[in-house]
Amino acid sequence: MREHKWFTPWLLVAPATLWLCVFNLYPALNTVYMAFTNKKPLGGGEFVGLANFARMLDDDQLLYALTNSVLYMLVCVPLLTMLPLLLAVLVEKKLPGLTFFRVAFYTPVVASAVVVALIWNWMLDDRGAINAILQALKVVQEPLPFLTDRWLLLFSAISLTVWKGLGYYMIIYLSALGNVGRELHEAAAVDGAGPVRRFWSITVPGVRGTMLLITILITVSSLRVFSELYVMTGGTGGPGGRVSSVVMLIQMYSTGFTGHLGYASALSLLLFVLTLVPMVLLARLNRKDG
Repeated sequence: MREHKWFTPWLLVAPATLWLCVFNLYPALNTVYMAFTNKKPLGGGEFVGLANFARMLDDDQLLYALTNSVLYMLVCVPLLTMLPLLLAVLVEKKLPGLTFFRVAFYTPVVASAVVVALIWNWMLDDRGAINAILQALKVVQEPLPFLTDRWLLLFSAISLTVWKGLGYYMIIYLSALGNVGRELHEAAAVDGAGPVRRFWSITVPGVRGTMLLITILITVSSLRVFSELYVMTGGTGGPGGRVSSVVMLIQMYSTGFTGHLGYASALSLLLFVLTLVPMVLLARLNRKDG
C-alpha cells in the first residue's frame, strides 16, 4: 500500500478550513472589532470604546425588540417542545391513513417562510378569511386587527412559527421514539399504567436528550426570528416599529448609505450573548439532572 505524504491530510482539509476562515471566522472577528467603532458603509471606523453599548441604554427601539424576542422564545419553546412530541406519538402508531397525516404535518416545513407568511397575511387581513369566518359566525362585530395591533400581530407571528415548525421537530422526535423500547410500554400497561402515565414515565424520559436538543434549537431560532415578523409587518416592524425583533433591528441599522455598522455590530454581540445564555443554562441543567 502506497504511503501518502505528510502534508496530504492538510491538503484535504485546506479547502474547508479556508472556507470557514473567510466566511465564518473573519466575519465574526470583524463584527467584534466594528462593535467598538463608528463604522459606516461609506466611512468611519474610528475606535469609540463602549459608546455603542452605552447607546443601547437610551434606545427605546431596542427595548421593544428585546421584549418581542424574549417573549417569542418564552412562548415558542414550550409549545414547539411538547406539541411535536405529542404529534410524533400519534403518528408513530400503525394505523391506516397515517401516511397522509405525516405528509400533511411536514408540508409547512418545506414551504418557504416568506410564502407562508404572505398566505397568513392574506388570511389575517381585515378582509381575510379568518375575520370573515368570525364575523359570519357572529363571534365578533368588527374585524380583529391581527396585522395592526402590536400584541395580536406578535402572537399571530408566533402562531405562524409554531405551525411551521411542528412537522420538522415531529420528524426528529419520531427518530428518537424508535429507541424507546416497546417492552417498557407493554410492561407498564400490564402493571395498570394508563396512556398518560406511560407517556410521562417512559416516553418523555426516553427522548430526554432529543428534547434538550430541540429546546436549544427552538431557543436559538426564536431569538433570531426575522422572516415572519418582517413579512407580516411589511418590513416596518409593525405599529411604531414596536413589533421588531433584534435581528430586524440589526438589519435596520446596518443597511442604507447612512447605516450604523458599528452599532449594528454591537447589537449582534448582544444577540450572541442572549442566545448563548439559555443554551449554557439548559446544558448545565441537563448535566445536573443527569
